[in-house]
Amino acid sequence: MTDLTTQVLIIGAGPAGMAAAIAAASNGADVLVIDDNPNAGGQIWRAGPGRLPRAGVKHVKAFFHAERITLLPQTRLIMQVTPGHYLLENPDRALQVKAERLIICSGARELFIPFPGWTLPGVTGAGGLQALIKSGMDVRGQRVVIAGSGPLLLASAHTAGKQGAKVVQICEQQNIRMLSRMLAQLWRWPAKLAQALMLGHLRYRPASYVVSAHGAQKLEYVMINQRGRSKKVDCDRLACGFGLLPDVQVAQLLGVKTAAGAVVVNSDQQTSSAHIWAAGECTGVGGSELSLAEGFIAGFQATAAGQKCQAWRPAKLSWSRFADLLQQTFELDERLKTLVTDETILCRCEDVAYGAVKDAAGLKQAKMQTRCGMGSCQGKICHASLCWLKSWSNEQIRPPVMTARLATLCLPDVTPPHSLKVKEHSYGP
Repeated sequence: MTDLTTQVLIIGAGPAGMAAAIAAASNGADVLVIDDNPNAGGQIWRAGPGRLPRAGVKHVKAFFHAERITLLPQTRLIMQVTPGHYLLENPDRALQVKAERLIICSGARELFIPFPGWTLPGVTGAGGLQALIKSGMDVRGQRVVIAGSGPLLLASAHTAGKQGAKVVQICEQQNIRMLSRMLAQLWRWPAKLAQALMLGHLRYRPASYVVSAHGAQKLEYVMINQRGRSKKVDCDRLACGFGLLPDVQVAQLLGVKTAAGAVVVNSDQQTSSAHIWAAGECTGVGGSELSLAEGFIAGFQATAAGQKCQAWRPAKLSWSRFADLLQQTFELDERLKTLVTDETILCRCEDVAYGAVKDAAGLKQAKMQTRCGMGSCQGKICHASLCWLKSWSNEQIRPPVMTARLATLCLPDVTPPHSLKVKEHSYGP
């Protein structure tokens, strides 16, 4: 067991977490950043083959060059022992950390909508395909179908195409009318308009979605509904992305208020807890630009430097409006709820079919009766899918929210030692 102290603890090292760390450190605070991935940057700034994404270079360099920032990769928050006292775990050991302030930057995760064949080898999330490629997976010459909804489809297609994959079709469930309305408003965000033009793809098909995936031992082809007509498309990989969901499990674990599936914050990014702030996708999905602005605001506010936030408020307002536009444009079609059958596996970890849980009164009953969500992922995939399919709430959790070693949970002393008592700190340059 290792005991650490810090003035600011940040959960998550994506754009929001990095920005919050840079802001807090620039104001004289010692900052500890943890992330359960091997590298900082989140999904969007994760170093791809050859180089970092240009948009993140400036902030990534500032993050790693800051003397007051300590990064602990492959480290997860297991539980809050008492307010300000946290239990962490990495592959080597457990750690107890005492922090005066905490900033949640836990990001978002993909929403998966089950359909027949979605568990076949070769079927992944759209963001998952990006992550695999950026981690070195060879896709040269492979035929790829990308399906779902939102800008992530084009980004995934771009990543796959650059690494030699043949993108045979991009299936966007939204219709051309809604997409045209969004494009007509992109002049307000020139960078996004340029990005849309750059990522435009000849294989992009609106009003289409995957109905089923087929193959003997692995994916061989998919059936697509394209404007009401059935179409067979041969492929080696299928990447599905039905949008992102704020990852609120850390916030729920810490007892801060959530609503509509996101962490509730005020204009200063402060949560319902006086010593906890939140920034980025966990407060609502809005992209890296919004995450950056919120991260800087949270970092400055957490270190009593509210006057420095003003430079970031216009960006936050602008990108919040862009996020609203995306949410309105890519609202999921209710017909997607009809794809799942009683035989379709819903919970991969526990091998639970949809038919076994569809008549349950809620998540708790489904879990008790079938073990749905009790496997290694602790419901991160199936619970979100089930909540969307059945319009259930997922507001209640029990710690731990992720798997942990028994030795970590069975600690001899869960009371913070007196030497770790929080002391007042005067923030400032």
